[in-house]
Amino acid sequence: MSKINLSLLFFAVSLGLLSCGGSPSSASGGKPLWVDNLNSVYNRLQYVAAVGYASDRQMAERSALSNLSSFFGQSIQSDQTIRNTYFEAARSGAMTQWFDSTDVDYSIRTTTSMDILIGAEIRETWYDERNRVYYAAAVMDRQRTIQIYTNMISDNLRMINNLVNAAKEEGNSLEAVSRYRFAGAAADINTDYANILNVLGASPPAGVTTGDQYRLEALNIARVIPIGIIVTGDRSARIQNAFAKIFNDFGFRTGTSNPHYVLYVNVSITNPEYPNTQYQWAQMELNASLTDPAGADAVLLPFTLSIREGHNTTSLAENRAFLTAEQKIESDYKELLSSYMNQLFPK
Repeated sequence: MSKINLSLLFFAVSLGLLSCGGSPSSASGGKPLWVDNLNSVYNRLQYVAAVGYASDRQMAERSALSNLSSFFGQSIQSDQTIRNTYFEAARSGAMTQWFDSTDVDYSIRTTTSMDILIGAEIRETWYDERNRVYYAAAVMDRQRTIQIYTNMISDNLRMINNLVNAAKEEGNSLEAVSRYRFAGAAADINTDYANILNVLGASPPAGVTTGDQYRLEALNIARVIPIGIIVTGDRSARIQNAFAKIFNDFGFRTGTSNPHYVLYVNVSITNPEYPNTQYQWAQMELNASLTDPAGADAVLLPFTLSIREGHNTTSLAENRAFLTAEQKIESDYKELLSSYMNQLFPK
């Protein structure tokens, strides 16, 4: 299976609009016409259809879905992170208020199976007993699919407009950054939808653009939001620099006066002794809290680490503990902050 087909299949799975229905055709009735001549049963003017086959029925169905996906070529262009951000919010119900069509909302939020492709279904299966091969027909009704994608684009355009308006009212804040970032994700998803409509021979609604302009505005806002980082128990500013890098990667300024937000970090190191070991040990406890001074220092995002490292000397053990902390901040805190920003999407 090609990389394009795999990507398309994953994207289709994320969208959640396939029903795996249809009962299998019986081998005793002879080979169905669609096995050798798909268009004789599913007119190409009304349907997009494909046949797959394998020794296992489930694999035959997946093969059919993959072959159906290849019909769209390289229409899916948004990256995986953007798709994940969009569909996680959709499935959590956070976007429900933005969807005019209940069909669109239900379709996006109910998919968990790998057998699901937008606007499609496994219409028929047949088992060739002589050759021990399963065949499956994946079918997509053009008009129904066009209507669903058109509704999705229209709903996303309305959502983007509301996100931008909300961000303008909120000024320079984490919420405003989040709104623009999500507007960018929705805009990129719309470009995918529009490309698929074009392949189906339909024109998308007006107003579809890429998400670049929204991400740029999010970055412009982040650049004027100073975030202070205050660390106790640090050594050579290692922990402070690790956290600063994360915020800088998101576009925020750090180490400035009059910060909009403050990250308080406390680091403590102890040296426990363990019997029957030649190593010296360092136990680090790290507690961090991102706070909002304008909100009576309300804690927005807590973060903790508990690290134990051993080495030949106490100094080397402690150095290793700080190195591990830096690595965990780079991975764990970055993911935590990203998730927090996504959760700021208005419900």
